[in-house]
Order: sequence, then structure tokens, then C-alpha cells
Amino acid sequence: MRFGEKSRAFIRFLEEWTDGLKALVLKREVTSPQETAIISVDMINGFCHEGPLASPRVKEIIPDIMGLFKEAHKFGVRNFVLVQDTHSQDTPEFEAFPPHATQDSRESETIPELKELPFSDLFTVIPKNSLHPAIGTSFDDWLEQHQDLRTFIVVGDCTDLCVYNLALYLRLRANAFGLKGHQILLPGNCVQTYHLSLEDTKGLGALPHDGDLLHALFLYHMALNGIRVFSVISA
Repeated sequence: MRFGEKSRAFIRFLEEWTDGLKALVLKREVTSPQETAIISVDMINGFCHEGPLASPRVKEIIPDIMGLFKEAHKFGVRNFVLVQDTHSQDTPEFEAFPPHATQDSRESETIPELKELPFSDLFTVIPKNSLHPAIGTSFDDWLEQHQDLRTFIVVGDCTDLCVYNLALYLRLRANAFGLKGHQILLPGNCVQTYHLSLEDTKGLGALPHDGDLLHALFLYHMALNGIRVFSVISA
């Protein structure tokens, strides 16, 4: 029997699980804004507004992320980190994905919606040259300098790529170092991934990518690993 047939019951369960996700109430789940950070990954022009990897699905989460940033700042959160693709021209990643978000390009810039927030001077921007937030970056240094943080809210794209690597890294780092009380929160309305249908890939030599299925699967996989996944976030 093919796995698609064997997995029908699980896929039905996955649909029910995603439909049943609860809302995150910021002031209830976060008791200390001073010990909280929002970590955004890849909310850049190259995935939202222009370039070969720009996705309308990712663009649609901008208002919810903006709302979260504003509510969190109003609540007293002052730690905002933007981990973002800033690729070298010869990165081997371009063997898997089309060239995108190269250093000093418009694609690698933070989306203007975030740059124009009145508290954007609080943002720490961390460039990365791979899907991983900490390999070859200053992210670990930043975490070491902020050891008082206990709650990390993860937002951005893509759910199954950089969001997954970021959230899982934060969870596994806390596990490995015995950092008790650390929680990774992930509001489902503030993350998304791209869609590339079977029809879209014909003649392109690219692999199809079912956005809805992979979004749900990776939300579930993160939940399996102790990341607290919610449907939406509210004040």
C-alpha cells in the first residue's frame, strides 16, 4: 500500500488538529515582556514583494506580523531580532533555489512595513547565508548577551524551511543546555510558506511544493518537539 493511502487517517487528523489550534493571548502567555523576544525570520522584500521567490502567501501574513510587533511593543517587549537572508553571490544554496536576496540587493532588505515602524531602532538585524539562523551568524552571540530571555515568539517564512530551523534550534538549544522555563511560541497566522503546484513545475525542473500541506505538517512537527503552536495571537 502506498503511503498516501496509509496516511489518509493521519491527514484527516492533521486537518482537525490545525482547525483546533487555540489562540495565543499575549498578556496571558507572556508574564514578563522584559524576558520576551520576537524573532522574525526572512521578512524581506525577496520573499514578500519582489524577486523569483516572492510569494503572495507570505505577503499575506505581513498585517498580522505588524499587529503582533505593535501589540508586543505596547506591552513592553523591547527585544526584536530580524534574522534575514543576505546571500553571497556564490552560495551553494543557489544550486537548490534560484538566486535570491544577495548581499546589498533590494531583495535582502527588511520589508518597508517593518522598517517604517516608529520603534524600528530597536531591531537587531542578523544576516544569514543559509536556512539556519546560527551557522555562520552572530545569533548565538546575541543569545549569549540576552540570557535573561525566557520566551521567544517566532514569526516569518517559510514554515517548513527557515521558520522550522529557527524554532527548532531555539527549542533544541534550550534542551541541550538545560535552560529551564524557556518557551518557544509560534502563532500560525504569523508564519507561512510558498506554493508551487505540479502544473507550475512542468518544464521548470523544479520540485513541486504543496504550501497548505507542508505548512500544516511542519506546524505539527514543531509541536511534536515542544514548540507551542497557536492559531493566532491577540493582545
